[in-house]
Amino acid sequence: MPSLFEMEITKLKGVGEKRAALYRKLGAPTVGDLLRLYPRAYEDWSEPTPIRDTVLNEINVVHATVVKAPTEHRVKGGMLLYKTVVTDGESDLALTFFNNRYIPSLLREGQDYVFRGKVTGSFFKREMLSPEFLPISKSLSIVPVYPATQGLTSRIISSAMQNALLLLPQTLRDPIPDALRSQYRLCHLGFALEHIHFPKSEAELDVARYRLIFEEFLVLQLGLMRIKRGRKEKNLHPLPNRFPAEFEKLLPFSLTNAQRRAISEAISDMAGDSPMNRLIQGDVGSGKTAVAAALCWCVVSAGMQAAMMAPTEILAAQHFTSLSSLLEPAGIRVALLTGSVKAAEKRKLYASLEAGEIDLIIGTHALLSEGVAFRDLGLVITDEQHRFGVGQRSALAQKGTSPHFLVMSATPIPRTLALMMYGDLDISVLDELPPGRQKIETYLIDSKKRVRAFGFVQKHLDEGRQGYLICPLIEEDETGLASVKEYAGLVKDCFPHASVGILHGKMKPAEKDAVMKEFSEGALQLLVSTTVVEVGVDVPNAVIMLIENAERYGLSQLHQLRGRIGRGSFQSTCILVTDIQNEDTLKRLKLFRDTSDGFQIADADLKLRGPGDFFGQRQHGLPQLTIADMSSDLEVLKKAQECAREIMSKNVLDAEEYRGLRAEMRRLFAKTGSDNVVL
Repeated sequence: MPSLFEMEITKLKGVGEKRAALYRKLGAPTVGDLLRLYPRAYEDWSEPTPIRDTVLNEINVVHATVVKAPTEHRVKGGMLLYKTVVTDGESDLALTFFNNRYIPSLLREGQDYVFRGKVTGSFFKREMLSPEFLPISKSLSIVPVYPATQGLTSRIISSAMQNALLLLPQTLRDPIPDALRSQYRLCHLGFALEHIHFPKSEAELDVARYRLIFEEFLVLQLGLMRIKRGRKEKNLHPLPNRFPAEFEKLLPFSLTNAQRRAISEAISDMAGDSPMNRLIQGDVGSGKTAVAAALCWCVVSAGMQAAMMAPTEILAAQHFTSLSSLLEPAGIRVALLTGSVKAAEKRKLYASLEAGEIDLIIGTHALLSEGVAFRDLGLVITDEQHRFGVGQRSALAQKGTSPHFLVMSATPIPRTLALMMYGDLDISVLDELPPGRQKIETYLIDSKKRVRAFGFVQKHLDEGRQGYLICPLIEEDETGLASVKEYAGLVKDCFPHASVGILHGKMKPAEKDAVMKEFSEGALQLLVSTTVVEVGVDVPNAVIMLIENAERYGLSQLHQLRGRIGRGSFQSTCILVTDIQNEDTLKRLKLFRDTSDGFQIADADLKLRGPGDFFGQRQHGLPQLTIADMSSDLEVLKKAQECAREIMSKNVLDAEEYRGLRAEMRRLFAKTGSDNVVL
């Protein structure tokens, strides 16, 4: 539908500039975008109830005739009421509408309509307040409900949608070629669009939904695979297929079986015909850094360079500290490149890197800078991968010639979401924690018990331990929740003899580093922080964490925060504070309290919050899906992946018959802001 995606929404009948602005707010600036604005739900209008059998205080559907034209009544305060009576031939029903001047022209005396709304009143007199209604001639058994906004009701959108469907060409070109539609039993796009919006039966709706979900998954998978295929297929950096026993001798600890397995799987990839393209998933503290160090050692030992990119300066600095201490004794030259490195120092780093005098460089997005060039880049590692956009995932790899590619994530990702995000990546899971790690005790309390909880924190400080106090906001806002600085004042009053530091995202990198250094060296006993400590701070002596307003975090984020403690040999405790009484919220927090398995928590988080919000607002770089649901449409996803792999294996995506799919790919990925992704 390229032409309709170029047609402004104002071309629709009844859509002026003012209403067009509301459609743009809903993500529908064009007629094509409007047609892809699918209903969020459907109402069943198929079985009207006789008026006398309607259930009081519940939603009912009634088929009735208008007895008399609506009359206008002005009440105190200037509100206008419009009243009328309808009948089904046996009983009457009073209708009242508020401040709707169009009612007299919409409800005609003697005409038949279907009404839907809550019935109130008594056995003798029944009434509906502001019901929805449709003329019998236009009534539908299944009525779409759209994601409305102020000034744009579902009914207005529905009317515009009917007009938009009339603009579809008679011979609408389907982006999915005929042969693929036949192979995967998909209806034509024209049928799907008509019946997703105005289905005449559940069966028609199911056929339309399946087709559109399949298409959305297919377009996403093809886009992700196309990005990954930007790398050459031949392995230009082959390694010997053997476990690095020499590296293991450098370690002050023994590798777990899971770490050994992950290292072996990765080395097997790097010894193969194609470059490695692997995801290492591991719960907090599972030892991904040691796996990364082993692979860096292998690549550098073979005469190549490695690069690791982390999303924050804090995490990049921690990786630099841990990897340089592991690898420099073996003669491996490690450097750190972040945005805060001064210009003169950067120029030196650039020159050393290009000359091959740096073996491993660790950094932030600064690694993507134009001046960064390698002599022979053999391995690219990205950590906390979900925090990078789609374009950034491949940009660093493009600094070399088909390097091996390793993705690391300490955020457990449900299998369904991993399939979506990483498509054809091979996945290694570190499902075994190093020896000595203890389960973190977790408690859920309300603010009335905060003083008692602070006493518990003080007990640990008296024993020489350290702790975190997590506060959700940097500055006060209209919710009235305490800012970090205000909360730190409360903490200092409650812990008058403790040394307290403050850490938040608006601090300059040097300030953050100074606070973290003091905390990690034990100069600070308590760290009052936002979620900036979610990644990057590793202090074995920190054994207690109190999280204020715990309801404001997703389960996976809470799990990441909790993972900052329990990193030493001491028993650790996490205390969640919330005054929210919402049943669903409490159920979510209790699940977290009772569960320590990150993958179980991630699955629950996906089900509760949906894939769009799983990683927080648009951090993951994954295009927003409009109809597909990864928690319930997994089987369709698998079929779409199978189809995408078939297309890519046949190398036919650039053929003329796939032009429509390429257009859909560009349209979907344009929403990620990844301008440098060539599709």
